[in-house]
Amino acid sequence: MALNRRGGGGDPDEGVVARVSSSIQQSLIFQKGREAASATAVCGLKLLRSTGKAAWIAGTTFLVLVVPLIIEMDREQQMNELEMQQASLLGAPSSMMPQPK
Repeated sequence: MALNRRGGGGDPDEGVVARVSSSIQQSLIFQKGREAASATAVCGLKLLRSTGKAAWIAGTTFLVLVVPLIIEMDREQQMNELEMQQASLLGAPSSMMPQPK
């Protein structure tokens, strides 16, 4: 017969902690908690997946619609600055120069 750490016989896995742990895992509250945690994990994964899809759609829309608009606005600003510079070099009065928008 094998002796456990305390010198008693029997199965070493059947200590007080193991028995309490086993009884807790078999309780109805523990089972319901485990099911709730599992359902929460599944819901979280679905939310994460849909958030990723939404981020992809938003990013693609930004690239297709907003970036060309920003580039065009920058070009227009550069053209306005070039016109103002040329007008000042030609000696046009400052009141005749186009004002930036």
